[in-house]
Amino acid sequence: MFFRAVWSLVLRKRGLGMRGIHSPGDAAHSKGKITPYTNYHAQRTYPMPDEPFCTELNAEQQALKEKEKGSWTQLSHAEKVALYRLQFHETFAEMNRRSNEWKTVMGCVFFFCGFTALLIWWQRVYVFPEKPITLTDERKAQQLQRILDMKGNPVQGLASQWDYEKKEWKK
Repeated sequence: MFFRAVWSLVLRKRGLGMRGIHSPGDAAHSKGKITPYTNYHAQRTYPMPDEPFCTELNAEQQALKEKEKGSWTQLSHAEKVALYRLQFHETFAEMNRRSNEWKTVMGCVFFFCGFTALLIWWQRVYVFPEKPITLTDERKAQQLQRILDMKGNPVQGLASQWDYEKKEWKK
């Protein structure tokens, strides 16, 4: 917020932030002027922007601005809303409403998870080689039997859990 205030002062010192001031015979968008809506920034933490939302008014809006200078009791509700919309882009309720951005984010997350799963499946089917013959259940059983027959690591290993007299695992 401090940076915003300093930046606003810098722009005003250089004459860059003056949109609504035009000399007679000068075009609205002349050299040194900035285009509309470039410095307008309203948010919940800083609800009063440096400049109004609409700076270039048509004939109807100018008539409404003139009517604003009179008594506000004579203004209808629609005219008060129109005046508010000339000054501010959104109300606090509109700023605080929930957005549906989470749906887009979750959709993208699920899309990329699905795409990744599809890519992994494709790699397993078409890219990776066949499983080695040693990973079949028959070969695994033969390897286990060989380890037990060799009595490998009889103190703490597999052989210590095998009962050689009953030919079954110890309980």
